[in-house]
Amino acid sequence: MRIGIDGYNLAMANGTGIATYSLMLAKTLQSMQHHVDGVFGLDVTGPADERETLFYDRLARPGDRGMRRKRLGRILSTLGTARGLEALPVPAGTVDTRALRGRMAAFDTLSSGAHVFERSHAYFRATGRFARLRMENPPEIMHWTYPVPVVLEDTRNIYTLHDMVPLRLPFATLDDKRFYRSLVAGCAARADAICTVSETSRRDIVDLLGVAPDRVVNTYQVSPMDPDLLDEHPDASAHTIQTTFGLPRDGYFLFFGAIEPKKNLGRLIEAYLSLDTKTPLVIVAARSWQSEAELVLLPRTDDVASPRHAHLEQRIIQIDYLPRHLLMRLLRGARALAFPSLYEGFGLPVHEAMLLGVPVLSSLTGSVPEIAGDAALLVDPYDVAAIAAGLRRLDADADLRADLAVRGVAQAERFSSERYKQALDALYQRVLETPR
Repeated sequence: MRIGIDGYNLAMANGTGIATYSLMLAKTLQSMQHHVDGVFGLDVTGPADERETLFYDRLARPGDRGMRRKRLGRILSTLGTARGLEALPVPAGTVDTRALRGRMAAFDTLSSGAHVFERSHAYFRATGRFARLRMENPPEIMHWTYPVPVVLEDTRNIYTLHDMVPLRLPFATLDDKRFYRSLVAGCAARADAICTVSETSRRDIVDLLGVAPDRVVNTYQVSPMDPDLLDEHPDASAHTIQTTFGLPRDGYFLFFGAIEPKKNLGRLIEAYLSLDTKTPLVIVAARSWQSEAELVLLPRTDDVASPRHAHLEQRIIQIDYLPRHLLMRLLRGARALAFPSLYEGFGLPVHEAMLLGVPVLSSLTGSVPEIAGDAALLVDPYDVAAIAAGLRRLDADADLRADLAVRGVAQAERFSSERYKQALDALYQRVLETPR
């Protein structure tokens, strides 16, 4: 089949979990011998032989999407969106894209329409209607990886709704909640099917949006784990982390993700600081909305040039960003992953830790119990004392860590690439066979 995947999140300056989802969806479909079209909202207007250069130039400099959306909303919402939008084909062969490996999927073909997502959001806000997108020779299925108010004409449209966190935890996100509810309800009403990534999210979609259960399909998802890392001897990974960060194997707790209310980092820090331990807590996370409140117990480090050198003398080591190959090796060498998130649609860090045989401390809420099974130490994420008790157990009990590591690998295999392929194949076949 030919299947389209949007580039809404792939075009963001900083990668997101949904960008990772999009990459793995494209990679999985290509491994199934499907032709995958990337559909983007970058402006490539002009002669066809210039479009590839323009596309990758725009991709490298996306600008501030929020400000751009407001500006374009005022200018463009009444200038033709009602008549439909168009995505132009982007020829290949001019640009050397090797530097973008890991960020961009290796799409078989690319199409892009000027400001498609900004214009469609403005149009939906003004009219309550989805914009219609046209493209030459559309794919048989368009798989939107995020709720966007766009329908690709002359094909089947599937929307992935990863979770209902803005409705379950409205205090934990910046979304306009009324707009968000209208948008996801619009996706549910117009979709040929809704895709999601856990049974927890599936139940939330059915219950909160009133969608018929047979229209919501849980495919789960897979980790973009590098096979070379899985094959690498743990001693080699440990050597990399020792020489790069001065951290010993099995000698630190690790948290990674965004610093935002949903991730619950503030309670994790409070719990950790209550322990009498010499095992440091390493935090790899970029500051996000309300990050100051989450980091209130940490000293300010504005004048510190390098967390690698200055923070190693402290109990908590904070690093804003690491490339994925270093982050996964840091995870592999951790005593445990500490990830007491308030709510997850899937919980990719939990799955990645289990894949690497790393013990996990996580939450009793959201999808984590479904993903982790009995292979993780799960606690009430709202209870600081419970988080501290879990950290204390993992810090002191080597047998417990060894047991969780073994069980985690077995549990992670339940969400294998083969299972994902079968779920996607069943979803697409079902959509194609359903009369419109």
